[in-house]
Amino acid sequence: MNRLSNIYPTDRVTLREVGLRDGLQLVRTWPDTDAKRAWLAAEARAGVRHFEGGSFLPAARFPQFADILDVIETAGTLGVHSAALALNERGAAEAMATGIGEVVCVVSATEEHSQANMRRSRADAVALVGQVTALRDATVPDKVINAGIAMCFGCSISGDVAPAEVLRLAEACLMAGADIVGLADTVGYAGPRSVGALCADMARLCGDRPFIIHLHDTRGMGVANAAAALDNGARVIDASLGGLGGCPFAPGATGNVVFEDIVFLAESMGFPTGIDLEGLKEARAIVEKAMPGEAFHGALNRAGPPQNAGWRATPVA
Repeated sequence: MNRLSNIYPTDRVTLREVGLRDGLQLVRTWPDTDAKRAWLAAEARAGVRHFEGGSFLPAARFPQFADILDVIETAGTLGVHSAALALNERGAAEAMATGIGEVVCVVSATEEHSQANMRRSRADAVALVGQVTALRDATVPDKVINAGIAMCFGCSISGDVAPAEVLRLAEACLMAGADIVGLADTVGYAGPRSVGALCADMARLCGDRPFIIHLHDTRGMGVANAAAALDNGARVIDASLGGLGGCPFAPGATGNVVFEDIVFLAESMGFPTGIDLEGLKEARAIVEKAMPGEAFHGALNRAGPPQNAGWRATPVA
């Protein structure tokens, strides 16, 4: 637990910026390497400390991630925690050879999405978590292994997903060696009641170990769902600057919850983030300029922060 507690302390809320990974999966244009560096630097100045920087995928199919090594190097120079997705053994081996702090594996809650996303069964995906963990233990034991479970609240390919099945897979990932498990509402099917119930069950399963909630705002429920997650034990939340994002292998998937709005939510609920909303505006301007054809979202960006001081970012040690 020492490895995990240093990265994801349980006495505070941690917000993970996934815009550089999930946020760039479905876009038509993406920032060049210099713009990504500026994006990272601006958010780091604003107090963001956790980034998913991309994916170890074939550059020929996913050119937006061809500069993943440059992104990881930049994160290292900024002193922030970096993560990246690895969908197979080759990607995991590449990740282990870098200075990245966290390797993200994916397990789907449904067989149909598992085949579409990874071309392997759910059992094989869990087995891959074990293989990645073993490789980590044998080479770079300080890295965090993250197992993200996709389609936890419903699947746009196969329909309903039983919460008990999600918990079974989460426990299997922990038994396989994952340090932390994430629950993803990949296509935005969830509402606050289902998010709260599954997070409460997950909190009981994980005990003193944190877990991640990864929400999409496809049907406008993202902030409400994040509030329900916080009320029921979630202390690590994924979000994307401007709400960029979506899974290319999940029909109907659209953007993540908006990072700026989740900062405001957490602060207004009494969870200090140490993140400055004014600083995030600088980062957003960089990304919008680099991606002029993409849609950006966010209530905070439209309305601005309130004038009272009660919500403002509280410094975090």
